[in-house]
Amino acid sequence: MTSERKLRITWVKSAIGYSRRQKGTIRALGLRHLGDTVEMADSPVVRGMLDKVSHLVSVEAVESRQDS
Repeated sequence: MTSERKLRITWVKSAIGYSRRQKGTIRALGLRHLGDTVEMADSPVVRGMLDKVSHLVSVEAVESRQDS
């Protein structure tokens, strides 16, 4: 068994009034509508995106187990 860390990302605050760049980051994370939740692998790239929109999203770590 291997365990891979994942992040559960939920869009919790509207991006209205924020820059087009931050809205693009929300879209790049795979979030389309307010309240959407996605799970992504924990990587430096994803962490960087989350740092830019931390005021708009909620993040929690999730352990993903895979039987190999």
